[in-house]
Amino acid sequence: MSARRLDLVLLWHMHQPDYRDHASGEFTLPWVYLHAIKDYADMAWHLERHEVCAVVNLAPVLLDQLEDYGAQFASGVLRDPLLRLLAREETTPLTSVERQHALAQCFHADHHSMVEPFPPYRQLAEVQRAALSQGPEGIGYLADHYFYDLVTWYHLAWTGETVRRESEVVARLMSEGADFTHADRAALLAEIGALVRAIVPRYRRLAESGRVELSTTPQHHPIAPLLLDFHALHEATPQAPLPEFGRYPGGIARLGAQIDVALADHAARFGEPARGMWPAEGAISLAFLRQLGERGVRWVASGEGVLAISLREQGGYDRGRDLYHAYRADATSPVVFFRDDRLSDLIGFEYRHWHGRDAASNLIGELERIARESPQEETPLVAVILDGENAWEHFPYNGFYFLSDLYQGLRAHSAIRTWTFSGYLGQPATAARRTLPALKAGSWVQGNLLTWIGTPAKNRAWDLLCSAKQSFDLVIASGRLSTAAQDAARRQLSDCEGSDWFWWLQDGSPSPAILAFDHLFRAKLAHLYRLLGLPVPARLAEPICRGDGEGGGAAAMRRSDA
Repeated sequence: MSARRLDLVLLWHMHQPDYRDHASGEFTLPWVYLHAIKDYADMAWHLERHEVCAVVNLAPVLLDQLEDYGAQFASGVLRDPLLRLLAREETTPLTSVERQHALAQCFHADHHSMVEPFPPYRQLAEVQRAALSQGPEGIGYLADHYFYDLVTWYHLAWTGETVRRESEVVARLMSEGADFTHADRAALLAEIGALVRAIVPRYRRLAESGRVELSTTPQHHPIAPLLLDFHALHEATPQAPLPEFGRYPGGIARLGAQIDVALADHAARFGEPARGMWPAEGAISLAFLRQLGERGVRWVASGEGVLAISLREQGGYDRGRDLYHAYRADATSPVVFFRDDRLSDLIGFEYRHWHGRDAASNLIGELERIARESPQEETPLVAVILDGENAWEHFPYNGFYFLSDLYQGLRAHSAIRTWTFSGYLGQPATAARRTLPALKAGSWVQGNLLTWIGTPAKNRAWDLLCSAKQSFDLVIASGRLSTAAQDAARRQLSDCEGSDWFWWLQDGSPSPAILAFDHLFRAKLAHLYRLLGLPVPARLAEPICRGDGEGGGAAAMRRSDA
C-alpha cells in the first residue's frame, strides 16, 4: 500500500521593528544586523542548497533597515554604537558610556547555546560576574582590552553556523580566542558588512529560482484589524476593555497606505509584485481581507486559532477535518491558509531540546500521521509557519542539523510535496476552496487580539497614538508643512503604528527589555510631534508600563514563533 500524499508549505517570517531613533539617526538596538549575520544568512544557505520549496515573508521595515546598514558599511559612517565599538581605534581610552554599553549588550544571547560552547567567551562572562560582584567600582578594574575582546566575541557568537563553516575570518578569530587587535576587529567588521549587504540579493536570487516565494507584510508591521476598528477585539473576546478612543482615527486610509507602500517596495526590490502576505502577527479580519483583495493580493496566512474560533460558533471545530484546507471568506477576498499551531510550535519551542536528526524525523513522522488520518478522498495541505529568526539561537549550532536533515528528508520523501502558496494555488487540482461561514478577527496568538490591546498599558499606548494621529491630521490639513516634511511625518506615524510596541507593553513589574521598548515607543511619538512642529506632550515623559495592573501576558513570551 502506497503512502498517503500530503502537501506542505513552510513559511519563514523575517521581521524586526524599526530600531532607529530618527531624531538622532542612531540605531538603539542591534538586532537587525545580528539576525542578518546569523539567521537570515543561515536560512538562505539552507534554501540555496536543498531543493525544497518554501515561502519567505520579508517585512518592509526589516528590508529598509538592512539597506540602511548596507549603506553604513559602504560609507564607513556607522550609526550603531555596537558597530562603532567594534571598529574603534585603541588610541584613546574607552569612555564610561562605551564600557557600560558593552556590558549591557554583549551578553544578550542564549547562554547555553551561544556562550557556554566557547571557553574564551565563557571566561569573559565569568570576569563580568566577578567584577559586578564588587559593586560599581568593580567595572573600573577591567582593562580596555577586555571590552575589545568582549565586543569581538559577541559578534562571533552571533554569526550563523554556515558563516562559521565558510568564513576564513570568523574561523581564524574563533581559533585565536583572545587578545584581538584592531586589525582583527576591522576584518570582522568587513565580513559583517559583506554578509549584511548580501542578504537581499540572496533572497532575490532564491525567488528567481522558482522554489522560493517572497511575500510581504504592511509597511511597519501594524496589527491590521485594530487599525480598522478597535472593536475587532470583541469578536473573539467580547468582555475585554477598549482604549478611551473608540477607534483609530482614519484607520482605513492608514492601513491602505501601509499596504500600498509594502506592495510597491516589494515590486521595486524584487522585480515582481508580492502575490501573498503574512500579515503582522497573522492578524486578520474580514474588512482587512477585503482591502487586500481590492489590491490584487491572492493569498493570506493566519493562525489556527482564528479558524477554530470562527468555526466553533458555526457547529464546532475539528483539526483533522477543518485545518488542512484553503479557505475563502467571501468571493472578493484572498485565499486564506491557516497555520498548524502544533507543528509550528514544535519547531519554535520544543525541538531545540532534541537532537537535530531526531527532531527532523519526528516532524516528518507527524506529517505522515496527518496524511494517514485524513479522509481518503483528500490530500491535506499543512502550513507550518513561524519566524525564521528567534528560534535558532536556542538550537545547537543555530539549528544547522535540524534544518539540513529536515530539508533532506522532505526532498527524499515520496509522498510529501513542498510548495509555495502561489505554486499550490496554481495547480488545477486545488481549484476548490472551502468557504468560511464566518470570520472572527484574531491573530496567531490564541486566535484573538489581546496581545496588543485590552490591558491598561496597551490601552494607554493606543490612546497616546490616537492623540498623536489627531494632531497629525490637523497639521496635515492645515497645509503648513512642505511635501518633504509631510512625508517624514507620515513615515514616522507609520513606524509608531507597528505591532511590536504594543506586544512588549505590560503592567506589573516590567523587565528592562520591556522598559526599553516603552521608552523607544514614546521617543518615536515625541519625534512625530517635533516633525509636526508641535510641542511634545508632557505625558510622553511618563512610562506607559506601570505597576498598577495585571501583566500583559504575551509580553512575557519568547518571540521564538510567528
